[in-house]
Amino acid sequence: MKTRLIFLLVIFHLMNLIAGYACLQQSEVYDDPYLRKLVSEADLVYNEPVTRSESGMPFGNGRMGTLVWTTPFAVKMQINRNDVFAVNNSTDSFMERHSDYASGCGYIDINVVDYGDDVFSGDGFNQHLHLYDGIMDVEGNDFKVKMIALNNRDVIAIEIEDNRTVPTPVRIDLRMLRYIMQYSQGENFKLTENNIVRVRRRGHTSQSQLHIRGNNILLSQEFSENDFYNCSVIAVTVRGRNSKARYLNESTVNLVIAPEKGKFTIFVSSDGGAKDISESISTVLNNLEYAAGYGFEKHFSDNSTWWHDFWSKSYVDLHSENGIADNVEKHYTYFQYIMASSSRGLYQPRYGGMLWYTNGDMREWGSQYWWNNQSCYYNPLAPSNRLDLMDPLFSMFSMHLDSYAMAARQQWGSEGLWFPETTFFDGLNEMPDDIAAEMRDLYLLRKPWDDRSESFRKYAQTKPKHNPRWNWATVGNWEDGHWIIPEKGVGPFGHVTHIFSATAEIAYTFWLRYEYSNDTNWLRDFAYPVIRGAVEFYRNYPGLVKEDDGKYHLYHTNNLEGIWDAHNSFTDIAAIRGLTPILLRSAEILDIDHEMIDVWKELLKNIAPLPSLSYLNEYKGNKPDYWIGCVPPAGHGRVDNPQHMIYYDLCSVATSDKEILLKANAAFDAYYNGEINDSTSVHVLDKRPVAAALLGRGDDLKFLLPNQINSNISPDKDFCDWEGSGKVSVLPNRLTLREGPGAIGCQRLGNVSTALNYALMQSVPPEPGGKAVIYLFPAWPSGWDAEFKLLARGGFIVMSAIENDTVKYVKLFSQYDRECKLKNPWPESQLKIYRNGERTGRLGGDILEFQTVTGETIELKK
Repeated sequence: MKTRLIFLLVIFHLMNLIAGYACLQQSEVYDDPYLRKLVSEADLVYNEPVTRSESGMPFGNGRMGTLVWTTPFAVKMQINRNDVFAVNNSTDSFMERHSDYASGCGYIDINVVDYGDDVFSGDGFNQHLHLYDGIMDVEGNDFKVKMIALNNRDVIAIEIEDNRTVPTPVRIDLRMLRYIMQYSQGENFKLTENNIVRVRRRGHTSQSQLHIRGNNILLSQEFSENDFYNCSVIAVTVRGRNSKARYLNESTVNLVIAPEKGKFTIFVSSDGGAKDISESISTVLNNLEYAAGYGFEKHFSDNSTWWHDFWSKSYVDLHSENGIADNVEKHYTYFQYIMASSSRGLYQPRYGGMLWYTNGDMREWGSQYWWNNQSCYYNPLAPSNRLDLMDPLFSMFSMHLDSYAMAARQQWGSEGLWFPETTFFDGLNEMPDDIAAEMRDLYLLRKPWDDRSESFRKYAQTKPKHNPRWNWATVGNWEDGHWIIPEKGVGPFGHVTHIFSATAEIAYTFWLRYEYSNDTNWLRDFAYPVIRGAVEFYRNYPGLVKEDDGKYHLYHTNNLEGIWDAHNSFTDIAAIRGLTPILLRSAEILDIDHEMIDVWKELLKNIAPLPSLSYLNEYKGNKPDYWIGCVPPAGHGRVDNPQHMIYYDLCSVATSDKEILLKANAAFDAYYNGEINDSTSVHVLDKRPVAAALLGRGDDLKFLLPNQINSNISPDKDFCDWEGSGKVSVLPNRLTLREGPGAIGCQRLGNVSTALNYALMQSVPPEPGGKAVIYLFPAWPSGWDAEFKLLARGGFIVMSAIENDTVKYVKLFSQYDRECKLKNPWPESQLKIYRNGERTGRLGGDILEFQTVTGETIELKK
């Protein structure tokens, strides 16, 4: 099963790439003046050099990337890749928090002057990231740099134009990320002779090697520990100017380019993954040969075509008199660029760092993926018609389903799949049977925590403490040469140890991919196994107990990171109530699992209700009932905090269950105490703006969206290391260091984009698993004008505009033979329907229903 899934994923990924390039090659470059103006409003422009590397401009092709920053005498980069991992789930060498790493491949410095006047300084400096064309310019004193990241090869092309009166040699330094002198018996001379630096950390080895191949310079990395192996290679060459390669020192190889006026081109290629290093070296050299075979202008033309096509798939155009809506639009557009530049491989960009690391291996939170953070990036992509950018999310989990199925059995004694909140790229490792058996007893509270065996304690000691299995440990320290692991004090519970809802939320995201694409093969091969696995995990979890009230109650889980050892956790009960109908609908579509239908229906019928204030003894019914974290008591955390729901289609403007809407709105009001204004703090990870949009609270969004973008109301309470990150809320490149030093990202822009999508349009069903209805401007702030092109469920591309609080037009393009349901945007009006420009009839009523055919354009008019 695993081999077939991996094969299908690779083929699916390659077909998407080939189809995209073939489509572009068959079409002419179309430069849309409207889109050029709109997208260019989000360009980054620096009129002076940045003062820190993290402020550089993000640049990449979705698989390799870098921030680009300058000093007065150089252009600097750190090349990163999504498929480069220094460790995997079996590591025993990174037991200290924040010590494991990934993605980084090497530093590149383009030094343009050794002795003489500074180049990138003064009034002549300008650095400009052109989003519409996907190009970056850096201009200095009589010196210009132009950069593109090729979309069909992992190559960055850099055109240099030197117009200085007296040109000086340009030196390209390719530098290792790590360098240390360690004794290796019998090997040191051989290592030095071969330009190798080997860094050992307990059982882990990182080996970096410099190479010269003709006029190409290379830096390779190899990571290994037990059976794990991964590698990366960077190669650099020059065309259009004579150059000389040399080893500068133990950690640097460089190309020195002859001084001369005029243009030349630098090509940088990279490769990585779990493959033999010779294969990666061959790949990068072939990439350089390919890229160098075409002129820079040819690459620029091809690249522009790709980006113009990208921007044509969707857009959002906003305006308000005070400019706030315009600023929201700018950040929305910028987020689309960030994802296109970092999310087009087989693995997700990690939430803290993405492809924008500049500090080598250093980053807070290490190399694992946190779903609550990752979801910020992927929730907005389907409505934005960026389904291809979601592929890394799906492929990373699908390639390792066996690992997550084993984790469900070994750790919890359940069936199905368990996607933990925190995971390595390859899931969770297989444990010895005796350790797994004891873990089940401990984590399900069948065995006292203090009775842990010595073998369990020893096994846990060397494990990464951000991993969910060992997250009951807190920050460790060395005492008398021994590593001491303090605990968080709630037995086997920690922030992420017992989070189950990530499994269901990821499964729901798989379902949405089907809903927006109508791809039944996708549903069958990829989504259904995950949706089924999530429900079966809950159904077979030993802590799900049917009690005397006839209801299934859930014990010993976490409600996200805030409440530990909960009874009927809000997020878990919502997951069962929301995902089980979706599973039933999926089984119906695929006509499978007939023998399980009644089993799943019985679970859905008898699952406990969502916890609310009425479960609290002190609740007297004197205020509106709303959702809370769990049924009290809990092992840790405040159970009465108001909860919100954005997943499973449980709660939206289409929801038919009025009690759900009453409690959802009451929870929202209780959290904000009924007051939202320009001083309301909205933290980076806060998804309440998304909840506000789903509930139709447009005037609240007028404050929540800009406040989340700015992130400047209480960053000292939100940022993980405010002091260590330099006390900067938003960097000049619109990214933040909310997660800490070395962990740059833009999670807040993902949350804003999701909320904005839902404010402009919701295509949502009245209940989970139901058929979607399209709602236009369901949560739109009064006084804001907007025009958009977005994707609705069913594959409908929807275009509409609102001006002075009035909907101006409605157009839909149908990509499939489907019935469309649309909430009447002009209530109580009879509408004329036009198909491909010809009037074909009239429609009326609250919900408009009409059939469409593939390739048909529908326009509705009053």
